[in-house]
Amino acid sequence: MPRPMAFTIKNRLREAAATIGTRDPLPELEPTIDRAFRLPEGDNRYSINNLTPGTTAFEAAYSARDPHSLRFTLEPAGPDAPPPIRRDEATREMRRLVAANFGIDALRWFDGRSEEWRSMFGNPHLKYGAWFGTAYDRHGLESSKVYYELRPGQLEALPRPLLHLAREAMDAMPLLMPLFTSIIAERDNGNQRLTFVHRGALGLSDLQPLLEQLGLANKLPGIMQILGLALGGRFDLPDQAMLVGLGGTPQQPEVKIYVLLGMIPDLPPSFLSLLTLGLSERPRELRGLERWLMAYTPETVGFPGDFSVLSIQVTAEAPLRIGLYLRPVEFEVGALPTDAGTTSPEPSMYESVW
Repeated sequence: MPRPMAFTIKNRLREAAATIGTRDPLPELEPTIDRAFRLPEGDNRYSINNLTPGTTAFEAAYSARDPHSLRFTLEPAGPDAPPPIRRDEATREMRRLVAANFGIDALRWFDGRSEEWRSMFGNPHLKYGAWFGTAYDRHGLESSKVYYELRPGQLEALPRPLLHLAREAMDAMPLLMPLFTSIIAERDNGNQRLTFVHRGALGLSDLQPLLEQLGLANKLPGIMQILGLALGGRFDLPDQAMLVGLGGTPQQPEVKIYVLLGMIPDLPPSFLSLLTLGLSERPRELRGLERWLMAYTPETVGFPGDFSVLSIQVTAEAPLRIGLYLRPVEFEVGALPTDAGTTSPEPSMYESVW
């Protein structure tokens, strides 16, 4: 009888936690993973999802802000679940983890922030419902997050500071379209963000009006340097190839820029090497990235998988922080390849950086 995909995912997470040096997430998340990935490995139904279309709905993430954390996002409840069930499952798991790890006050905060989005009346036309994400460090659960699908008409339900930022962003960049809101609970605080997709082609310099509006204009040269280098000299992006996330307050805004790498038609084969050049003067972040790549690289394959998103976190008081998102090769729909040459048309894209 074929093994469920959950078996492979749990094995990889257990090994990844040991490699990165974090607490094993499985004592808390094994039932969640079992429900979401109960179908057999390679089942084509896994490919139909909105988180990672074409492959299993699991995405690993590296963050230079916390380079020694184990981060991942999944689509809960399985590929056959209707969107409201995914929304309810993500909410239930979030409440369970928040209450057990961060306490009753954090749970009350989450319940208040999520009421509009988790309500059965909040969005009657859901396409995918919600996603669920966590981050673990050596002490245990570092943060838990729900991504709730929304429609433009729901913006008024956002907290006033975030709604103010959203209006400023849409004034500065009229082609931004709201996609989802994410509610994040951490050990000592909580945060809510709003993420847009940019409709239409975009030059990186087109970010200037938004950054100026938020008092972050001095960050644009660094953003262009990181993205221009990693993308092989490209400074323009196709339609819907960039997401823009907003968080914080009008006084202390946070912008997160996401480049959807699968939308870039000529991503350089040496993408990873070019990206790491920007980390050469940040040894702690570079070591964290190297360890993260090792954590998701099976010995039988030799590369971790497809990089799906490159992100940059922008705040006034901190240096730019990159993030990298991965679709692990072991979770692909179809047979697991035996070597990089038979899997990727550009195997050098995954060349080692350690």
